[in-house]
Amino acid sequence: MKLFPLFADLNQRPVLVVGGGAVAARKTQALLEAGAQVSVGAPRLTADLMALAASGRIVHLAGEFQEQWLDAVWLVVAATDDRAVNAEVSRRAEARRLFCNVVDDPELSSFQVPSIVDRSPIIVAISSSGVAPVLARRLRERIESLFDHTLAPLAQLAARHRAAIRAARPDLGARRRFYDWLLDGPVASLLRQARPADAETALTDELDTPQHVPSGSVVLVGAGPGDPGLLTLRALRALNEADVILHDRLVSPEVLAMARRDAERVDVGKHQGEDHHATQSRIHALMADNARLGRRVVRLKGGDAFIFGRGGEELQFLRARNIRYEVVPGITAALACAAHAGIPLTHRAHAQSVHLVTAHSSAEADTLDWPALAGATQTLAFYMGVGQLDALARRLIQHGRDPLTPFALVENGSRPQQRVLTGPLEDLPRLARAHGIHAPAMLFVGEVARLGDELHWFGQHLSARASETA
Repeated sequence: MKLFPLFADLNQRPVLVVGGGAVAARKTQALLEAGAQVSVGAPRLTADLMALAASGRIVHLAGEFQEQWLDAVWLVVAATDDRAVNAEVSRRAEARRLFCNVVDDPELSSFQVPSIVDRSPIIVAISSSGVAPVLARRLRERIESLFDHTLAPLAQLAARHRAAIRAARPDLGARRRFYDWLLDGPVASLLRQARPADAETALTDELDTPQHVPSGSVVLVGAGPGDPGLLTLRALRALNEADVILHDRLVSPEVLAMARRDAERVDVGKHQGEDHHATQSRIHALMADNARLGRRVVRLKGGDAFIFGRGGEELQFLRARNIRYEVVPGITAALACAAHAGIPLTHRAHAQSVHLVTAHSSAEADTLDWPALAGATQTLAFYMGVGQLDALARRLIQHGRDPLTPFALVENGSRPQQRVLTGPLEDLPRLARAHGIHAPAMLFVGEVARLGDELHWFGQHLSARASETA
């Protein structure tokens, strides 16, 4: 984050606005709504500001900016039309360690004023870090339409009963479920019907209802290849309902950032050199132990859990112990990497079938049907194959695949660091080493890979053919 978001309590605290024009008037009104004691320093004031001063709601400091105006204030807003004056205000405030906002000048500002969606006490603030305020305002317009105005009385109702809610639901998980019910159940509906007394009765009745001990559950969630925009809506909901998230090492930080902030995150990824059987046993134990405690567990896997992800084994474990589970599929790496590289996995002129193959180790590769994989008019998608490129190219060619068959190696597919290397199969190991390709990467072999040279649209494209032609 470029800026640290916070909400300041300015009630009955002195604040200085430097400037007496229309912009200063808008900032002053917002500060007054927050309960601040506002002093406005300027030689002249707009009619609106003069009226506020006459009514005693603000203090007018007449004249040009003076440093003593900064005495005892909590923060400063500079809103003059003279950048030199604004810069002086900013410099003096900085020397006193006072937060200062210079309107529409992020370089001189130590804090930014966001665009606001106000459903007090619920407030949604949107910031562009000062670089694109128009964009922030456009986003606010969209968000305004998402939140019903009854959100304000609902929040006020919850605030009045906060102590009772904590007493009746001392367990954090139970309290969270109660608030979910408050948002989704009859209380919100009654408020929309302008029946606040009935809404309050429904709330208190629910608090008086004895609670049963909830049973835990596990949701197997496919996180996709790394781009958080490729998460399904159901996956996003599961992440925001989770008490515990058990995630693989290939789950991107951007995807994890979509989860609820207070959810416990446990890295259960398998690393090279570790005993994978022991690691999987630990994952099983963590799922079972947390579910037995009544927690909602998300088992978050890169790609899709049912494509080389041991998802079936984990469900068998849960089923044998009568633990509730569900599955949220994800976009597997073959689909996402091919799409982001501009490579259609099938094409009427080139490939009538697709094979998804794991090349995780030489022992597993020895069990593959190489004569079948070497056949033409098909696309091969190799997972976890970066460490096996020499063997993969050699075996395919040995079993009849044309050495000039195109390949595409997609590193960090769908992520900002994506690189796509294309070339002939016989040069695959050499080119991968020359360009320093590392895992995670997907390997595609087949005539469709050639289309990546023509159709690529995302990330960096490295074509051996283009460089050789040049």
